[in-house]
Amino acid sequence: MVLLKKVFYLLNRRDKTLLGGLILFSIVISLIETLGISVIMPFIQVATDSSVIDTNKYYSVIYDIFAFEDKNSFIVFFGIVLIFFYLFRSFINYIYFYALARYAQGRYHLLASRLFKKYLKMPYKDFITNNSSTLSKSIITEAQLLTTILIALLMILSEVFVVILIYTVMILVNLDITIFLTIVLGLNALFMLKIISPRIKQAGVERAKYQQIFYEVINKSFGNYKMIKLHSLEDKIHLEFSDTSINFVKANIQNQALSNFPRLFLEAIAFSIIIIIVIYLVGTSSGSTAPMLALISIFVLALYRLMPSINRIMNAYNQILFNHKALDIIYENMHYTNEDLGDSRIEFNSTIVLKDILFQYSKDNLALKSIDLTIYKNEKIAIVGESGSGKSTLVDLIIGLHRPLSGSIMIDKEELNSQNLSNWRDKIGYIPQTPYLFDGTVGENITFGLDYDKDKVDSTLKQAQIYDIFQDKQGDKTEIGENGIMLSGGQRQRIAIARALYKNPEVLVLDEATSALDYDTETKIMEEIYEVSQNKTLIIIAHRLSTIQGCDRVVELRDGEVININLQSGDII
Repeated sequence: MVLLKKVFYLLNRRDKTLLGGLILFSIVISLIETLGISVIMPFIQVATDSSVIDTNKYYSVIYDIFAFEDKNSFIVFFGIVLIFFYLFRSFINYIYFYALARYAQGRYHLLASRLFKKYLKMPYKDFITNNSSTLSKSIITEAQLLTTILIALLMILSEVFVVILIYTVMILVNLDITIFLTIVLGLNALFMLKIISPRIKQAGVERAKYQQIFYEVINKSFGNYKMIKLHSLEDKIHLEFSDTSINFVKANIQNQALSNFPRLFLEAIAFSIIIIIVIYLVGTSSGSTAPMLALISIFVLALYRLMPSINRIMNAYNQILFNHKALDIIYENMHYTNEDLGDSRIEFNSTIVLKDILFQYSKDNLALKSIDLTIYKNEKIAIVGESGSGKSTLVDLIIGLHRPLSGSIMIDKEELNSQNLSNWRDKIGYIPQTPYLFDGTVGENITFGLDYDKDKVDSTLKQAQIYDIFQDKQGDKTEIGENGIMLSGGQRQRIAIARALYKNPEVLVLDEATSALDYDTETKIMEEIYEVSQNKTLIIIAHRLSTIQGCDRVVELRDGEVININLQSGDII
Protein backbone atom coordinates (compact mmCIF):
# COMPACT_ATOMS: atom_id res chain seq x y z
CA MET A 1 0.00 0.00 0.00
CA VAL A 2 2.90 2.36 0.77
CA LEU A 3 4.30 1.68 -2.71
CA LEU A 4 0.97 2.45 -4.38
CA LYS A 5 0.61 5.62 -2.30
CA LYS A 6 4.00 6.85 -3.52
CA VAL A 7 3.22 5.95 -7.13
CA PHE A 8 -0.12 7.81 -7.06
CA TYR A 9 1.59 10.82 -5.47
CA LEU A 10 3.97 11.02 -8.43
CA LEU A 11 1.18 10.77 -11.02
CA ASN A 12 -0.93 13.77 -11.96
CA ARG A 13 -4.65 13.63 -12.72
CA ARG A 14 -4.17 12.86 -16.42
CA ASP A 15 -1.65 10.11 -15.58
CA LYS A 16 -4.17 8.50 -13.23
CA THR A 17 -6.94 8.73 -15.82
CA LEU A 18 -4.77 7.02 -18.42
CA LEU A 19 -3.79 4.42 -15.83
CA GLY A 20 -7.46 3.72 -15.16
CA GLY A 21 -8.04 3.31 -18.89
CA LEU A 22 -5.19 0.81 -19.12
CA ILE A 23 -6.61 -1.16 -16.19
CA LEU A 24 -10.00 -1.36 -17.96
CA PHE A 25 -8.18 -2.39 -21.14
CA SER A 26 -6.39 -5.11 -19.19
CA ILE A 27 -9.74 -6.45 -17.96
CA VAL A 28 -10.93 -6.67 -21.59
CA ILE A 29 -7.71 -8.48 -22.48
CA SER A 30 -8.28 -10.87 -19.57
CA LEU A 31 -11.79 -11.67 -20.79
CA ILE A 32 -10.48 -12.32 -24.31
CA GLU A 33 -7.71 -14.55 -22.93
CA THR A 34 -10.20 -16.52 -20.86
CA LEU A 35 -12.52 -16.88 -23.83
CA GLY A 36 -9.54 -18.15 -25.82
CA ILE A 37 -9.11 -20.94 -23.27
CA SER A 38 -12.83 -21.70 -22.94
CA VAL A 39 -13.64 -22.16 -26.64
CA ILE A 40 -11.07 -24.90 -27.16
CA MET A 41 -13.01 -27.49 -25.16
CA PRO A 42 -16.26 -27.11 -27.21
CA PHE A 43 -14.32 -27.24 -30.47
CA ILE A 44 -12.51 -30.44 -29.49
CA GLN A 45 -15.83 -31.94 -28.30
CA VAL A 46 -17.45 -31.23 -31.65
CA ALA A 47 -14.40 -32.33 -33.65
CA THR A 48 -14.12 -35.67 -31.82
CA ASP A 49 -17.85 -36.37 -31.54
CA SER A 50 -20.09 -34.61 -34.10
CA SER A 51 -23.23 -36.01 -32.46
CA VAL A 52 -22.80 -33.31 -29.80
CA ILE A 53 -24.20 -30.88 -32.37
CA ASP A 54 -27.58 -32.59 -32.09
CA THR A 55 -27.60 -32.91 -28.30
CA ASN A 56 -26.34 -29.40 -27.46
CA LYS A 57 -29.09 -26.79 -27.92
CA TYR A 58 -26.60 -23.96 -28.65
CA TYR A 59 -24.80 -25.90 -31.37
CA SER A 60 -28.05 -27.07 -32.92
CA VAL A 61 -29.49 -23.53 -33.03
CA ILE A 62 -26.37 -22.22 -34.83
CA TYR A 63 -26.44 -25.27 -37.13
CA ASP A 64 -30.03 -24.54 -38.12
CA ILE A 65 -29.61 -20.76 -38.50
CA PHE A 66 -26.70 -21.07 -40.94
CA ALA A 67 -28.22 -24.17 -42.59
CA PHE A 68 -24.98 -26.11 -42.89
CA GLU A 69 -24.93 -28.92 -45.47
CA ASP A 70 -23.46 -31.38 -43.00
CA LYS A 71 -21.72 -31.56 -39.65
CA ASN A 72 -18.28 -31.41 -41.18
CA SER A 73 -19.16 -28.00 -42.64
CA PHE A 74 -20.17 -26.88 -39.15
CA ILE A 75 -16.83 -28.06 -37.72
CA VAL A 76 -14.89 -26.28 -40.47
CA PHE A 77 -16.89 -23.10 -39.87
CA PHE A 78 -16.25 -23.40 -36.12
CA GLY A 79 -12.51 -23.79 -36.78
CA ILE A 80 -12.36 -20.80 -39.15
CA VAL A 81 -14.16 -18.62 -36.58
CA LEU A 82 -11.60 -19.68 -33.95
CA ILE A 83 -8.73 -18.83 -36.29
CA PHE A 84 -10.07 -15.31 -36.82
CA PHE A 85 -10.70 -15.02 -33.08
CA TYR A 86 -7.08 -15.91 -32.24
CA LEU A 87 -5.81 -13.49 -34.88
CA PHE A 88 -7.99 -10.80 -33.28
CA ARG A 89 -6.69 -11.88 -29.83
CA SER A 90 -3.08 -11.41 -30.96
CA PHE A 91 -3.86 -8.03 -32.52
CA ILE A 92 -5.65 -6.68 -29.44
CA ASN A 93 -2.82 -7.93 -27.21
CA TYR A 94 -0.32 -6.09 -29.41
CA ILE A 95 -2.37 -2.89 -29.10
CA TYR A 96 -2.42 -3.32 -25.32
CA PHE A 97 1.34 -3.80 -25.03
CA TYR A 98 1.91 -0.80 -27.32
CA ALA A 99 -0.37 1.33 -25.11
CA LEU A 100 1.45 0.01 -22.05
CA ALA A 101 4.87 0.92 -23.46
CA ARG A 102 3.67 4.34 -24.60
CA TYR A 103 2.20 5.08 -21.18
CA ALA A 104 5.31 3.97 -19.31
CA GLN A 105 7.79 5.84 -21.53
CA GLY A 106 5.53 8.88 -21.56
CA ARG A 107 5.63 8.88 -17.78
CA TYR A 108 9.44 8.75 -17.96
CA HIS A 109 9.44 11.94 -20.02
CA LEU A 110 7.05 13.67 -17.63
CA LEU A 111 8.77 12.46 -14.45
CA ALA A 112 12.25 13.35 -15.75
CA SER A 113 10.93 16.77 -16.78
CA ARG A 114 9.30 17.31 -13.37
CA LEU A 115 12.48 16.23 -11.59
CA PHE A 116 14.64 18.56 -13.68
CA LYS A 117 12.25 21.45 -13.05
CA LYS A 118 12.21 20.60 -9.33
CA TYR A 119 16.02 20.77 -9.22
CA LEU A 120 16.07 24.04 -11.15
CA LYS A 121 13.52 25.53 -8.72
CA MET A 122 15.42 24.41 -5.60
CA PRO A 123 16.76 27.16 -3.34
CA TYR A 124 20.45 27.68 -4.03
CA LYS A 125 21.36 26.62 -0.50
CA ASP A 126 19.64 23.27 -1.00
CA PHE A 127 21.28 22.73 -4.38
CA ILE A 128 24.84 23.21 -3.15
CA THR A 129 24.27 20.66 -0.37
CA ASN A 130 23.36 17.99 -2.95
CA ASN A 131 25.77 15.98 -5.07
CA SER A 132 25.20 16.89 -8.72
CA SER A 133 25.95 13.31 -9.85
CA THR A 134 23.16 12.08 -7.57
CA LEU A 135 20.72 14.54 -9.13
CA SER A 136 21.83 13.50 -12.63
CA LYS A 137 21.37 9.84 -11.76
CA SER A 138 17.83 10.50 -10.55
CA ILE A 139 16.86 12.10 -13.86
CA ILE A 140 18.66 9.69 -16.18
CA THR A 141 18.38 6.35 -14.38
CA GLU A 142 15.94 6.39 -11.48
CA ALA A 143 13.11 7.97 -13.49
CA GLN A 144 13.60 5.30 -16.16
CA LEU A 145 13.53 2.54 -13.54
CA LEU A 146 10.34 4.02 -12.13
CA THR A 147 8.67 3.36 -15.49
CA THR A 148 9.71 -0.28 -15.02
CA ILE A 149 7.79 -0.26 -11.75
CA LEU A 150 4.73 1.22 -13.50
CA ILE A 151 4.84 -1.45 -16.19
CA ALA A 152 5.28 -4.13 -13.53
CA LEU A 153 2.25 -2.87 -11.58
CA LEU A 154 0.10 -2.86 -14.71
CA MET A 155 1.39 -6.29 -15.67
CA ILE A 156 0.47 -7.66 -12.24
CA LEU A 157 -3.05 -6.19 -12.50
CA SER A 158 -3.54 -7.51 -16.01
CA GLU A 159 -2.28 -11.01 -15.26
CA VAL A 160 -4.20 -11.22 -11.97
CA PHE A 161 -7.42 -10.70 -13.91
CA VAL A 162 -6.37 -13.42 -16.35
CA VAL A 163 -5.55 -15.84 -13.52
CA ILE A 164 -8.86 -15.17 -11.73
CA LEU A 165 -10.94 -15.67 -14.86
CA ILE A 166 -9.06 -18.81 -15.95
CA TYR A 167 -9.40 -20.22 -12.45
CA THR A 168 -13.13 -19.53 -12.60
CA VAL A 169 -13.38 -21.54 -15.83
CA MET A 170 -11.29 -24.34 -14.33
CA ILE A 171 -13.49 -24.50 -11.23
CA LEU A 172 -16.57 -24.79 -13.42
CA VAL A 173 -14.93 -27.59 -15.44
CA ASN A 174 -13.50 -29.65 -12.55
CA LEU A 175 -13.33 -28.49 -8.94
CA ASP A 176 -11.08 -31.30 -7.62
CA ILE A 177 -8.31 -30.73 -10.16
CA THR A 178 -8.51 -26.96 -9.66
CA ILE A 179 -8.12 -27.31 -5.88
CA PHE A 180 -5.09 -29.54 -6.44
CA LEU A 181 -3.59 -26.95 -8.81
CA THR A 182 -4.27 -24.16 -6.32
CA ILE A 183 -2.46 -25.97 -3.50
CA VAL A 184 0.58 -26.82 -5.65
CA LEU A 185 0.90 -23.35 -7.20
CA GLY A 186 0.23 -21.65 -3.86
CA LEU A 187 3.08 -23.53 -2.19
CA ASN A 188 5.39 -22.59 -5.07
CA ALA A 189 4.39 -18.93 -4.87
CA LEU A 190 5.08 -18.97 -1.12
CA PHE A 191 8.52 -20.43 -1.79
CA MET A 192 9.25 -17.67 -4.31
CA LEU A 193 8.08 -14.89 -2.00
CA LYS A 194 10.03 -16.11 1.03
CA ILE A 195 13.26 -17.32 -0.58
CA ILE A 196 13.80 -15.64 -3.96
CA SER A 197 12.14 -12.21 -3.65
CA PRO A 198 14.08 -11.01 -0.55
CA ARG A 199 17.36 -11.70 -2.37
CA ILE A 200 16.20 -9.70 -5.37
CA LYS A 201 15.16 -6.82 -3.10
CA GLN A 202 18.60 -6.74 -1.48
CA ALA A 203 20.19 -6.79 -4.93
CA GLY A 204 18.11 -3.71 -5.74
CA VAL A 205 19.48 -1.88 -2.69
CA GLU A 206 23.02 -2.77 -3.78
CA ARG A 207 22.24 -1.60 -7.33
CA ALA A 208 21.15 1.87 -6.17
CA LYS A 209 24.13 2.20 -3.82
CA TYR A 210 26.85 1.27 -6.30
CA GLN A 211 25.25 3.07 -9.23
CA GLN A 212 25.41 6.31 -7.28
CA ILE A 213 29.12 5.73 -6.55
CA PHE A 214 29.51 4.80 -10.23
CA TYR A 215 28.25 8.24 -11.30
CA GLU A 216 30.36 10.02 -8.69
CA VAL A 217 33.59 8.30 -9.78
CA ILE A 218 32.94 9.18 -13.43
CA ASN A 219 32.08 12.82 -12.67
CA LYS A 220 35.02 13.48 -10.38
CA SER A 221 37.42 11.76 -12.81
CA PHE A 222 36.38 13.75 -15.87
CA GLY A 223 36.19 16.94 -13.79
CA ASN A 224 39.78 16.46 -12.55
CA TYR A 225 41.26 15.00 -15.72
CA LYS A 226 44.27 17.32 -15.71
CA MET A 227 45.14 16.40 -12.10
CA ILE A 228 44.84 12.70 -12.89
CA LYS A 229 47.27 13.05 -15.78
CA LEU A 230 49.61 15.32 -13.80
CA HIS A 231 49.90 12.95 -10.83
CA SER A 232 49.71 9.71 -12.85
CA LEU A 233 46.56 8.58 -11.04
CA GLU A 234 45.09 6.69 -13.99
CA ASP A 235 45.59 3.22 -12.49
CA LYS A 236 44.35 4.20 -9.03
CA ILE A 237 41.23 5.90 -10.37
CA HIS A 238 40.58 3.00 -12.75
CA LEU A 239 40.82 0.54 -9.84
CA GLU A 240 38.22 2.57 -7.92
CA PHE A 241 35.98 2.60 -10.98
CA SER A 242 36.50 -1.12 -11.56
CA ASP A 243 35.62 -2.05 -7.96
CA THR A 244 32.42 -0.01 -8.13
CA SER A 245 31.53 -1.39 -11.56
CA ILE A 246 32.02 -4.99 -10.38
CA ASN A 247 29.70 -4.52 -7.41
CA PHE A 248 27.12 -2.79 -9.61
CA VAL A 249 27.28 -5.62 -12.15
CA LYS A 250 27.06 -8.27 -9.41
CA ALA A 251 23.77 -6.77 -8.23
CA ASN A 252 22.39 -6.87 -11.78
CA ILE A 253 23.63 -10.43 -12.32
CA GLN A 254 21.89 -11.59 -9.16
CA ASN A 255 18.69 -9.87 -10.22
CA GLN A 256 18.68 -11.28 -13.76
CA ALA A 257 19.63 -14.80 -12.66
CA LEU A 258 17.03 -14.94 -9.89
CA SER A 259 14.39 -13.36 -12.16
CA ASN A 260 14.64 -16.35 -14.51
CA PHE A 261 14.30 -18.87 -11.70
CA PRO A 262 10.48 -18.59 -11.33
CA ARG A 263 9.93 -19.29 -15.05
CA LEU A 264 12.18 -22.36 -15.11
CA PHE A 265 10.81 -23.68 -11.85
CA LEU A 266 7.18 -23.12 -12.87
CA GLU A 267 7.70 -24.80 -16.24
CA ALA A 268 8.94 -27.94 -14.48
CA ILE A 269 5.97 -27.80 -12.10
CA ALA A 270 3.52 -27.25 -14.98
CA PHE A 271 4.69 -30.29 -16.95
CA SER A 272 4.60 -32.37 -13.77
CA ILE A 273 1.04 -31.23 -13.07
CA ILE A 274 -0.08 -32.10 -16.61
CA ILE A 275 1.31 -35.63 -16.23
CA ILE A 276 -0.35 -36.00 -12.82
CA ILE A 277 -3.70 -34.80 -14.27
CA VAL A 278 -3.48 -37.34 -17.11
CA ILE A 279 -2.62 -40.15 -14.65
CA TYR A 280 -5.48 -39.06 -12.37
CA LEU A 281 -8.05 -38.99 -15.18
CA VAL A 282 -6.89 -42.38 -16.55
CA GLY A 283 -7.01 -43.87 -13.08
CA THR A 284 -10.51 -42.57 -12.33
CA SER A 285 -11.95 -43.43 -15.76
CA SER A 286 -13.71 -46.82 -15.87
CA GLY A 287 -13.83 -47.08 -19.65
CA SER A 288 -12.38 -45.35 -22.68
CA THR A 289 -10.29 -42.23 -22.11
CA ALA A 290 -11.59 -40.59 -25.32
CA PRO A 291 -14.32 -38.66 -23.47
CA MET A 292 -11.59 -37.23 -21.25
CA LEU A 293 -9.71 -35.73 -24.21
CA ALA A 294 -11.60 -32.43 -24.14
CA LEU A 295 -11.19 -32.16 -20.37
CA ILE A 296 -7.46 -32.87 -20.58
CA SER A 297 -7.14 -30.38 -23.44
CA ILE A 298 -8.72 -27.51 -21.54
CA PHE A 299 -6.54 -28.07 -18.47
CA VAL A 300 -3.42 -28.40 -20.60
CA LEU A 301 -4.33 -25.17 -22.41
CA ALA A 302 -5.28 -23.47 -19.14
CA LEU A 303 -1.92 -24.39 -17.63
CA TYR A 304 -0.19 -23.34 -20.85
CA ARG A 305 -1.73 -19.86 -20.41
CA LEU A 306 -1.72 -19.83 -16.61
CA MET A 307 2.00 -20.53 -16.14
CA PRO A 308 3.17 -17.50 -18.16
CA SER A 309 0.70 -15.33 -16.22
CA ILE A 310 2.00 -16.53 -12.87
CA ASN A 311 5.56 -16.17 -14.13
CA ARG A 312 4.88 -12.59 -15.29
CA ILE A 313 3.29 -11.77 -11.93
CA MET A 314 6.35 -13.10 -10.08
CA ASN A 315 8.76 -11.33 -12.45
CA ALA A 316 6.83 -8.08 -12.17
CA TYR A 317 6.78 -8.35 -8.38
CA ASN A 318 10.53 -9.02 -8.31
CA GLN A 319 11.17 -6.08 -10.66
CA ILE A 320 9.28 -3.86 -8.24
CA LEU A 321 11.43 -5.15 -5.38
CA PHE A 322 14.66 -4.72 -7.35
CA ASN A 323 13.81 -1.18 -8.49
CA HIS A 324 11.93 0.01 -5.39
CA LYS A 325 14.80 2.34 -4.42
CA ALA A 326 14.14 4.31 -7.61
CA LEU A 327 10.60 5.02 -6.39
CA ASP A 328 11.89 5.99 -2.93
CA ILE A 329 14.54 8.33 -4.40
CA ILE A 330 12.16 10.12 -6.78
CA TYR A 331 9.43 10.34 -4.14
CA GLU A 332 11.87 12.00 -1.72
CA ASN A 333 13.26 14.32 -4.40
CA MET A 334 9.78 15.48 -5.36
CA HIS A 335 9.42 16.77 -1.79
CA TYR A 336 12.28 19.25 -2.17
CA THR A 337 11.12 22.78 -1.42
CA ASN A 338 10.68 25.03 -4.44
CA GLU A 339 11.36 28.75 -4.58
CA ASP A 340 8.02 30.48 -5.02
CA LEU A 341 9.00 33.77 -6.64
CA GLY A 342 6.72 36.53 -7.81
CA ASP A 343 7.13 38.94 -10.70
CA SER A 344 7.06 42.29 -8.86
CA ARG A 345 9.58 44.89 -10.00
CA ILE A 346 12.14 46.51 -7.75
CA GLU A 347 14.08 49.69 -8.57
CA PHE A 348 17.72 50.32 -7.64
CA ASN A 349 18.52 54.02 -7.74
CA SER A 350 20.46 54.77 -4.57
CA THR A 351 21.40 52.07 -2.01
CA ILE A 352 21.56 48.41 -1.04
CA VAL A 353 21.24 48.21 2.74
CA LEU A 354 21.92 45.05 4.76
CA LYS A 355 20.57 45.36 8.30
CA ASP A 356 21.45 42.94 11.12
CA ILE A 357 21.86 39.96 8.77
CA LEU A 358 22.26 36.44 10.13
CA PHE A 359 22.75 33.41 7.89
CA GLN A 360 23.51 29.75 8.49
CA TYR A 361 23.90 26.66 6.33
CA SER A 362 23.00 24.36 9.23
CA LYS A 363 22.08 24.66 12.89
CA ASP A 364 25.69 24.49 14.03
CA ASN A 365 27.11 26.63 11.25
CA LEU A 366 26.40 30.35 11.62
CA ALA A 367 28.13 31.71 8.52
CA LEU A 368 27.27 35.42 8.93
CA LYS A 369 26.64 37.31 12.18
CA SER A 370 24.96 40.72 12.56
CA ILE A 371 26.05 42.12 9.21
CA ASP A 372 25.31 45.83 8.70
CA LEU A 373 26.42 47.22 5.36
CA THR A 374 25.36 49.90 2.87
CA ILE A 375 26.37 49.81 -0.80
CA TYR A 376 25.72 52.89 -2.95
CA LYS A 377 24.61 53.02 -6.56
CA ASN A 378 27.60 52.88 -8.97
CA GLU A 379 29.99 52.33 -6.07
CA LYS A 380 33.01 50.03 -6.50
CA ILE A 381 33.33 47.97 -3.32
CA ALA A 382 35.72 45.16 -2.42
CA ILE A 383 35.02 42.40 0.09
CA VAL A 384 38.12 40.74 1.51
CA GLY A 385 39.05 38.29 4.21
CA GLU A 386 40.60 34.91 4.83
CA SER A 387 39.15 31.73 3.32
CA GLY A 388 35.98 30.76 5.19
CA SER A 389 35.38 34.25 6.52
CA GLY A 390 32.00 34.48 4.70
CA LYS A 391 32.85 36.62 1.64
CA SER A 392 31.06 34.50 -0.97
CA THR A 393 28.13 33.89 1.37
CA LEU A 394 27.70 37.63 1.87
CA VAL A 395 27.74 38.27 -1.88
CA ASP A 396 25.28 35.42 -2.47
CA LEU A 397 22.93 37.14 -0.03
CA ILE A 398 23.34 40.52 -1.75
CA ILE A 399 22.56 39.11 -5.21
CA GLY A 400 19.59 37.12 -3.90
CA LEU A 401 20.85 33.52 -4.13
CA HIS A 402 20.60 33.06 -0.36
CA ARG A 403 17.90 34.32 1.98
CA PRO A 404 18.90 35.62 5.43
CA LEU A 405 17.93 33.72 8.56
CA SER A 406 17.06 37.06 10.11
CA GLY A 407 17.53 40.73 9.32
CA SER A 408 16.62 42.50 6.08
CA ILE A 409 18.07 43.52 2.72
CA MET A 410 16.63 46.82 1.46
CA ILE A 411 16.88 48.06 -2.11
CA ASP A 412 16.05 51.80 -2.06
CA LYS A 413 14.05 51.27 1.15
CA GLU A 414 12.08 48.38 -0.39
CA GLU A 415 12.75 45.03 1.27
CA LEU A 416 14.02 42.22 -0.91
CA ASN A 417 11.48 39.39 -0.72
CA SER A 418 10.05 36.47 -2.69
CA GLN A 419 7.83 38.77 -4.75
CA ASN A 420 10.62 40.97 -6.18
CA LEU A 421 13.61 38.63 -5.87
CA SER A 422 13.42 37.38 -9.46
CA ASN A 423 13.45 40.93 -10.83
CA TRP A 424 16.41 41.80 -8.58
CA ARG A 425 18.40 38.81 -9.87
CA ASP A 426 17.80 40.07 -13.42
CA LYS A 427 19.80 43.16 -12.51
CA ILE A 428 22.87 41.12 -11.54
CA GLY A 429 25.85 40.20 -13.70
CA TYR A 430 27.99 37.50 -12.07
CA ILE A 431 31.55 36.46 -12.94
CA PRO A 432 32.65 33.38 -10.94
CA GLN A 433 36.17 32.28 -10.09
CA THR A 434 35.88 29.26 -12.37
CA PRO A 435 33.23 29.87 -15.05
CA TYR A 436 31.75 26.76 -16.63
CA LEU A 437 31.71 26.95 -20.41
CA PHE A 438 29.79 24.22 -22.20
CA ASP A 439 30.65 22.52 -25.48
CA GLY A 440 29.23 25.01 -27.97
CA THR A 441 29.97 28.26 -29.76
CA VAL A 442 31.22 31.50 -28.29
CA GLY A 443 27.83 33.13 -28.88
CA GLU A 444 25.90 30.28 -27.28
CA ASN A 445 28.10 30.44 -24.17
CA ILE A 446 27.59 34.18 -23.86
CA THR A 447 23.80 34.16 -24.25
CA PHE A 448 23.40 30.99 -22.13
CA GLY A 449 19.63 30.52 -22.34
CA LEU A 450 18.76 34.12 -23.21
CA ASP A 451 17.47 35.23 -26.61
CA TYR A 452 20.29 35.29 -29.15
CA ASP A 453 21.10 38.76 -30.48
CA LYS A 454 24.22 38.76 -32.66
CA ASP A 455 24.71 42.53 -32.39
CA LYS A 456 24.63 42.32 -28.58
CA VAL A 457 26.98 39.32 -28.62
CA ASP A 458 29.49 41.25 -30.75
CA SER A 459 29.10 44.32 -28.53
CA THR A 460 29.83 42.37 -25.32
CA LEU A 461 32.77 40.62 -27.00
CA LYS A 462 34.19 44.07 -27.77
CA GLN A 463 33.54 45.25 -24.20
CA ALA A 464 35.42 42.19 -22.92
CA GLN A 465 38.19 42.94 -25.48
CA ILE A 466 38.07 39.52 -27.04
CA TYR A 467 36.17 40.31 -30.24
CA ASP A 468 39.26 40.49 -32.50
CA ILE A 469 40.52 37.08 -31.34
CA PHE A 470 37.46 35.29 -32.72
CA GLN A 471 37.22 37.34 -35.89
CA ASP A 472 40.30 35.49 -37.10
CA LYS A 473 38.27 32.27 -36.70
CA GLN A 474 34.50 32.01 -37.11
CA GLY A 475 33.41 34.95 -34.99
CA ASP A 476 30.58 34.22 -32.57
CA LYS A 477 30.17 30.78 -34.23
CA THR A 478 33.62 29.63 -33.07
CA GLU A 479 33.48 26.31 -31.20
CA ILE A 480 35.30 26.42 -27.85
CA GLY A 481 35.09 22.81 -26.64
CA GLU A 482 33.85 21.46 -23.32
CA ASN A 483 34.54 23.94 -20.52
CA GLY A 484 36.39 26.15 -23.02
CA ILE A 485 39.22 23.64 -23.43
CA MET A 486 40.29 25.36 -26.68
CA LEU A 487 40.73 28.72 -24.92
CA SER A 488 43.39 30.11 -22.62
CA GLY A 489 42.58 31.00 -19.00
CA GLY A 490 42.38 34.70 -19.84
CA GLN A 491 40.10 34.05 -22.80
CA ARG A 492 37.75 31.96 -20.66
CA GLN A 493 37.53 34.77 -18.13
CA ARG A 494 36.76 37.26 -20.91
CA ILE A 495 33.96 34.99 -22.15
CA ALA A 496 32.63 34.97 -18.58
CA ILE A 497 32.79 38.78 -18.49
CA ALA A 498 30.94 38.97 -21.81
CA ARG A 499 28.29 36.59 -20.49
CA ALA A 500 27.80 38.77 -17.40
CA LEU A 501 27.58 41.94 -19.52
CA TYR A 502 25.19 40.48 -22.12
CA LYS A 503 22.02 41.45 -20.25
CA ASN A 504 23.46 44.89 -19.32
CA PRO A 505 23.30 44.40 -15.52
CA GLU A 506 23.07 47.21 -13.00
CA VAL A 507 25.23 45.31 -10.49
CA LEU A 508 28.39 43.46 -11.57
CA VAL A 509 29.86 40.88 -9.17
CA LEU A 510 33.33 39.32 -9.37
CA ASP A 511 33.75 36.30 -7.09
CA GLU A 512 37.57 35.97 -7.08
CA ALA A 513 37.19 35.92 -10.85
CA THR A 514 40.87 36.64 -11.59
CA SER A 515 42.62 34.74 -8.78
CA ALA A 516 43.74 31.93 -11.11
CA LEU A 517 45.34 34.28 -13.64
CA ASP A 518 48.89 35.57 -13.82
CA TYR A 519 49.60 39.13 -12.71
CA ASP A 520 49.78 40.73 -16.16
CA THR A 521 46.58 39.03 -17.41
CA GLU A 522 44.76 39.87 -14.19
CA THR A 523 45.80 43.51 -14.35
CA LYS A 524 44.62 43.84 -17.94
CA ILE A 525 41.28 42.13 -17.27
CA MET A 526 40.65 44.27 -14.17
CA GLU A 527 41.31 47.42 -16.20
CA GLU A 528 38.70 46.19 -18.68
CA ILE A 529 36.21 45.45 -15.88
CA TYR A 530 36.64 48.87 -14.31
CA GLU A 531 36.19 50.40 -17.75
CA VAL A 532 32.92 48.58 -18.58
CA SER A 533 31.51 49.07 -15.05
CA GLN A 534 31.82 52.85 -14.89
CA ASN A 535 28.03 53.21 -14.72
CA LYS A 536 27.47 50.04 -12.73
CA THR A 537 27.71 49.01 -9.11
CA LEU A 538 30.76 46.75 -8.82
CA ILE A 539 31.22 44.22 -6.01
CA ILE A 540 34.55 42.37 -5.93
CA ILE A 541 35.63 39.44 -3.79
CA ALA A 542 39.41 39.36 -3.94
CA HIS A 543 42.66 38.35 -2.25
CA ARG A 544 45.18 40.42 -4.18
CA LEU A 545 45.88 44.15 -3.97
CA SER A 546 46.00 44.54 -7.75
CA THR A 547 42.37 43.45 -8.01
CA ILE A 548 40.91 46.10 -5.72
CA GLN A 549 43.07 49.18 -6.35
CA GLY A 550 40.25 50.86 -8.24
CA CYS A 551 37.62 50.28 -5.52
CA ASP A 552 36.01 53.12 -3.55
CA ARG A 553 35.75 51.10 -0.33
CA VAL A 554 37.00 47.84 1.16
CA VAL A 555 35.02 45.67 3.57
CA GLU A 556 36.95 43.12 5.62
CA LEU A 557 35.29 40.02 7.06
CA ARG A 558 36.52 37.68 9.76
CA ASP A 559 34.59 34.66 11.04
CA GLY A 560 31.37 35.87 9.47
CA GLU A 561 31.55 39.42 10.89
CA VAL A 562 32.48 42.79 9.40
CA ILE A 563 35.55 43.99 11.27
CA ASN A 564 36.60 46.95 9.11
CA ILE A 565 35.13 49.21 6.42
CA ASN A 566 36.80 52.02 4.45
CA LEU A 567 40.29 50.58 4.88
CA GLN A 568 43.11 51.76 2.67
CA SER A 569 43.99 48.98 0.28
CA GLY A 570 47.61 48.92 1.42
CA ASP A 571 46.52 48.12 4.99
CA ILE A 572 44.80 44.84 4.25
CA ILE A 573 46.68 42.87 1.61
